This record gives sequence, structure tokens and C-alpha cells, in this order.
Amino acid sequence: MPSRVPPRRRIRIGCGAGFADDRIDPAVELAEHGRLDYLVFECLAERTVALAQLDRLRDPDAGYNEWLEERMEAVLEPCARHGTRIITNMGAANPTAAARVVAEVAHRLGLDGLRIATVTGDDVLHLVKGAQLPLLDGPFGAVTANDLGDTVVSANAYLGAPPIIEALAQGADVVVTGRVADPSLFLAPLMHEFGWPASNWPLLARGTAVGHLLECAGQLTGGYYADPGTKDVPDLARLGFPLAEVAEDGSFTVTKLPGSGGLLTPATVTEQLLYEVHDPAAYLTPDVTADFSRAHLTHLAENRIAVTGITGRERPTTLKASVGYRDGFVATGEISYAGPGAVARAREAARIVEQRLTTAEFGVTDARYDLIGVDAVHRGAGVNRGAESTAVEPPEVRLRVAARTATLLQARRVGREVASLWPNGPYGGAGVTRSSRENIAITSVLLPRELVMPSTAVRLTVAGAPTP
Repeated sequence: MPSRVPPRRRIRIGCGAGFADDRIDPAVELAEHGRLDYLVFECLAERTVALAQLDRLRDPDAGYNEWLEERMEAVLEPCARHGTRIITNMGAANPTAAARVVAEVAHRLGLDGLRIATVTGDDVLHLVKGAQLPLLDGPFGAVTANDLGDTVVSANAYLGAPPIIEALAQGADVVVTGRVADPSLFLAPLMHEFGWPASNWPLLARGTAVGHLLECAGQLTGGYYADPGTKDVPDLARLGFPLAEVAEDGSFTVTKLPGSGGLLTPATVTEQLLYEVHDPAAYLTPDVTADFSRAHLTHLAENRIAVTGITGRERPTTLKASVGYRDGFVATGEISYAGPGAVARAREAARIVEQRLTTAEFGVTDARYDLIGVDAVHRGAGVNRGAESTAVEPPEVRLRVAARTATLLQARRVGREVASLWPNGPYGGAGVTRSSRENIAITSVLLPRELVMPSTAVRLTVAGAPTP
């Protein structure tokens, strides 16, 4: 006799981007063939919002992800056709302007009636600037946000799931946010669809685990896992992005589309589960304190891993806020040397530049001299180490000079010194590049969550121009 018990409802949610400059074609693949309920684009690293705030200061209509329009051109129509809702933090420092771009793309594609929501309120510069809030990280010691003075250019709190849930409840097809905690982008639609209470910590922890596994996209499907000859991953050039099938009780399976590149195994899932997690038993988010320490992974089939054993407890009473501040200027200059004695010539070039940069004219407060291919990654003493330190003389080597200065002019002078090696010795230098930029450093503070006031607005695109 057939069972009369209805199958458990499952939500399919995929990740279309794991960082600001991620590929677009895997997202299109998911939009077209993933049978998704939700497609999430997670595009904000810690420094991204601060840099976007600088863009907005220069242009009030800027400050969102530079690939927003191209991504929406690629996925809006298939998502609308298949009933897939989109959630993204590509709004960065300017979700309102980003939503206008989405509306314009929707109108060009003939997607009249598309509802686009913005989530704002993460900008807490007014709360942080001048406040006696201890800085959590950086080479500061007992320093507060107030001590950074007028160098502070941005402060953005990590919002949680509630404002996104509100947007979905109002019928939004696309939700554009600024700084939201990465897992919260994925937790919100699960809370909305299943009606999970905001105080059911085990359920929220399981949804957070879904988000934490998916948020870096191709990392889960083998991208960051790959190590040729040791941990081989097939077809990385066509790496497929992951999706999760989530049940109402929070149990879930992670998988990818058949035929896409990459792989999903207990090993790839374990690596991503522990990625950027200080304490697996206490992963702090705005929504819940998740406990991954008893996670159990079951290999159901090829590229299908079930995850159980996640639990959680009450969320923190504070919200983390990333603070961006001006920290001088950074100059880089590079030059290549090839042929016999390349390492010795590159080291001599480094010594020349180092001697010249010690004068007050350059105002260098910190500098590095790296030989790419010899000691750049392991941070050897590139100037003082002798050529005999390499067991095999490389056929070519590239000197990279990086320095911090107080002014842009001083930074440009550093690059000029590297370029001047070309005619001024040693011989054979070529391929000079140089750049100078303002350095925006990041630190963080904790804010009482009741001070942070997120807000949600929904707009509708109709025939003709989108509504204001």
C-alpha cells in the first residue's frame, strides 16, 4: 500500500558568486538548469565595502559592485522564467543605486512587474566615528575608534537575516543589500520559506551552515581544495558552483549540477566547513552562535554530501562592524632580470633601491624587497640573502619593491626609483611596472545590536521606466 505521508518539502538554493570578481557563467548554468528557488550572489570581502565607500564619495551614484549590471543581464531572465528569486550583497556601499541598475536591466529585458528590494542600515559611520569603541584587530594595542580620528572613511555593521526576510515577505524577486553577514544571505530565505522562529537556535545554526558552505561558491566544489597530484579536481576550467537542498528540519545535502566541473566530497566539504572559523563550536553570526563541532557528513552519491549534526545557541548581543580608515599610500614597482646571474643582479637592484629610499625625500615608513620565484611568498630577506641560497639558479626572476609612504607623491617617487634601474643598472632589467594607490586599512569594533537600524524598501518595475 503506498504511503500517504507527503514528502518533506525541500528548498533548492544555489550560490552564483563567492567574491566580487567571480566568474559569471557558473551562475548562468545554475539559473538555467539548477531548478532553484533562490540564487545568492555573495560578493563582499572585508575591504570591499570600504573601497566602495570611496567610490561613492567620488560619485554619489557609484559604490556598488562593478559587475552588477553584467551579472543581472545574464541571470535575470532565466531566473524570472524559472521562478528563482535572487539575493545579493552587490549593493556594497550603495544598495539604492544598485537596485536602480537592476530595475533598468529588468526593463530592458522586458521583465515588467519584477519586484526589487533594497536592504540598508548597515552604514554605521555615524555611530563609530569618534566613539570610544575598542578596536578588535590591527597593530594598535589599547586603541579606540576615536583614536583613528578623521582617517575613518567607512563603518559597516554585519546585518543578519531579518531585513531580507522582510523583503521576501513583501514579495521581492530580487533583494539587494549592503553589508550582510555572508551566511545570513542564505539563512534568510530558509527562515522565510519554512517559517523558522528567530529564536530556534538549532534550526538557525543549520541554515547558517548551509550559508557558510555555499558562500564561497567554487571553493566548495574543489577550487581552493585542488592540489594537482595530491588532491586532483577534474575540469577546473568549467568549475560548477554548488547548491543545497534543504529540508524543513534543517537537514541538507550539498551538490552541483551534473556535467559541471569540480567535485564534492566529504573532504571538500570539511575544508570549507572549517574555512575562516576560529572555533567550530562557536561560530558567531548576527543570527546565531552555530556549533559545527559535531557535524556529520554522509557521502550519498557522486557529488552529493548530506550534512547533519549541526546545532546552535543564542546569538551574540553585539554586531561586528568593519571600519575602513586611511592608512597612507602604497607604492609597488617591479622589474625582471633573466639569464645567468639573474638572482644576483636582482638582489643588487634591490640593494640600490633600498639605499635610495632611506632618504627623507621618500618618506618610506615600511618597505619590502621580494624576488618573485625565490623568496616573495615565504618572506625571506630578499636584499641580504645571497644568490647561493637557491639550490638551482632560476632562468629569470622578478624584483618587486613595495613601500608605504605618507603622500601620493612620495609613493610615485618609489615607483620611479624602480623604473630608473632600467638604464642605471644592473644590466638586463626589463618589463618595469609601477603603481601607487591610497591604502585603506580595515579594523573592526563591536556595537550593541539595538543601535543598528536596518531598513527595507521594495520597488516595482512596470512598463516604461522603472518607478522611483
